[in-house]
Amino acid sequence: MESKARLFGHPIHTMLIVFPLGLLATAVAFDIVGLVRGDAEWFRISFWMIAAGIIGGLLAAIFGLADWVAIPSDTRAQRIGLWHGAGNVLVVLLFVVSWFLRRPAPENPPTVAFVSSFVAVALALVTGWLGGELVFRLGIGVDKDANADAPSSLSGGPAKETPRGPKLAA
Repeated sequence: MESKARLFGHPIHTMLIVFPLGLLATAVAFDIVGLVRGDAEWFRISFWMIAAGIIGGLLAAIFGLADWVAIPSDTRAQRIGLWHGAGNVLVVLLFVVSWFLRRPAPENPPTVAFVSSFVAVALALVTGWLGGELVFRLGIGVDKDANADAPSSLSGGPAKETPRGPKLAA
């Protein structure tokens, strides 16, 4: 299936995700630099990057949801899309928690704000892989003849095959 939300022939969700991913991952990198250098200015910059990343993540989620509802029901792709989307909502929520904890003093975040951001980035690695599985393995959003029930890329089998027997878990 092709993406339902497109701009100049390209899926909007795919265009938008680079911004929150880049901003939020870089915010964590800046936090690490700030911790290593003992320089609070890095934390202040990270605070604003997180704010922008949250806004971008919410915008990307709208278009991701539009694409997800178009995936054929009861397919591996629909289950993976649910995990991908729900996981990314959790990523954004963890960054929202981190941002609110930083608000009183962006230059001096509490430890739990760092932990929330670091956990969110680790989770984003998993949800990013799931998004890659949807696009590159299953062809969701890019191929009108996508195989929404192709086996996992970890299976070693070809994507054009459909598994026999009971439905495979995501």
